[in-house]
Amino acid sequence: MADERWLIVGLGNPGAEYAGNRHNAGYFVVDLLADRVGARFRGSKFRASVAEGRLAGLPVTLGKPLTYMNESGGPVAALRDYYRLPVGRIIVLHDELDLPFGTIRLKLGGGDNGHNGLRSVTAALRTRDYHRLRFGIGRPPGRMDPATFVLRDFSPAERKELPYLIDRSADAVQALLADGLAAAQNAFHSDSPPASAAP
Repeated sequence: MADERWLIVGLGNPGAEYAGNRHNAGYFVVDLLADRVGARFRGSKFRASVAEGRLAGLPVTLGKPLTYMNESGGPVAALRDYYRLPVGRIIVLHDELDLPFGTIRLKLGGGDNGHNGLRSVTAALRTRDYHRLRFGIGRPPGRMDPATFVLRDFSPAERKELPYLIDRSADAVQALLADGLAAAQNAFHSDSPPASAAP
């Protein structure tokens, strides 16, 4: 049914020079989700690459804004309007400085924490009440400007962990669709795998 559709948007910057940046974590996760649904991204009239398929039994539209990060909101709002979606069925995937690298968090609503992509999305949607998957990238070392840090590639050590973390992030999105926010948070907000969490 069309009225079950979700919009899942990964935030990032287009172009080869940004492809491996920490700021593109949202792109990484939505690319994996497209692989999982067997869909390919294609250009659209929404200033975004779009792919469609079914995830957790539900129809989904996957999007990657092709604007730069600080203008992400326009494409997200255009897709929302085209599909006539309630804001509660939008998930935005983004990097998060205030979470340690390797930490994944789901939430509904909240502020933008200085993230220009989230700020743009909130302004365009005129509400904060959309779902987010926060992909922790940690704070910059020393006195490095956060704006510089997010436009740096992941370190070699981090890159070894990325496939697992991207996979786990995609699993968290699927759990949100299948089981709802509270159940998905319970499943994915432990910082250790369940088997190692016992005392």
